Amino acid sequence: MAKDPVRVLVTGAAGQIGYALVPMIARGVMLGADQPVILHMLDIPPAAEALNGVKMELVDAAFPLLKGVVATTDAVEACTGVNIAVMVGGFPRKEGMERKDVMSKNVSIYKSQASALEKHAAANCKVLVVANPANTNALILKEFAPSIPEKNITCLTRLDHNRALGQISERLNVQVSDVKNVIIWGNHSSTQYPDVTHATVNTPAGEKPVRELVADDKWLNEEFIAVVQQRGAAIIKARKLSSALSAASSACDHIRDWVLGTPEGTWVSMGVYSDGSYNVPSGLIYSFPVTCKNGEWCIVQGENTSDRYHFSLVNEFYVMLTRLSYISRTLHR
Repeated sequence: MAKDPVRVLVTGAAGQIGYALVPMIARGVMLGADQPVILHMLDIPPAAEALNGVKMELVDAAFPLLKGVVATTDAVEACTGVNIAVMVGGFPRKEGMERKDVMSKNVSIYKSQASALEKHAAANCKVLVVANPANTNALILKEFAPSIPEKNITCLTRLDHNRALGQISERLNVQVSDVKNVIIWGNHSSTQYPDVTHATVNTPAGEKPVRELVADDKWLNEEFIAVVQQRGAAIIKARKLSSALSAASSACDHIRDWVLGTPEGTWVSMGVYSDGSYNVPSGLIYSFPVTCKNGEWCIVQGENTSDRYHFSLVNEFYVMLTRLSYISRTLHR
């Protein structure tokens, strides 16, 4: 028996990431090759014509799994009945702007979208925030959609996770699918900590630790971390545009593993609402190693962490505390 379609919302759908993301969803990359979908695409009124063009291309591509397309500039229409929401739309940081300026713009954007999700989305809707600053935007969304369970609001650090896998794969000249269990701790920003303490590579002789195979602690502790932290900036320098294809692919990976489950013995990185694990204060959206099963994520417990991780934690705590204070002041104006 054919499955019922899943309604997937993509905000900012006429933008670079959205344009790369929606065909992946329609082709089954996100939810599987047997799962029909109905795409809900939302963007701002000035992008309405471009959004309609994206809709026309989706129709022209004749994706067998795509059972309908909603393209709109109205948040209520976009959010009605959706099972999964991928929040790509947000105000981009421009030259000369401080982070507080970006957050102020995003409070306005996320207030209307979060309220629409809370009132009109399907029960148990899963939300992934992609727009930067992703951790902070997820907190803003949670403030304006208090009835959405904390466990259902996440942010994207899978892009950083995949970047770390790619760097290890290139360094060792192995298939990226043979590398697993890197960890991204913290925020989707240059303050994150990419951790290979528990990462392994599948070899003909069995699984081997990444650190043993690389055999170069200086590279792992310095260059590797810097490359992953600064990869987004490097792509902007090369393309003159920010990451789009890799961000879209990572968003699909994030949702796919969350909904369909992670392979046995494999961890992935997700920005989730902290329950106090690893001494991360409750109430922060923070990237942890997680496993997923039956549509739920679970933080991997009891793993050793390095001194660099603890430095990252302190840094992230003060960054997020500052942002929470700013959000609180903005909400009560």
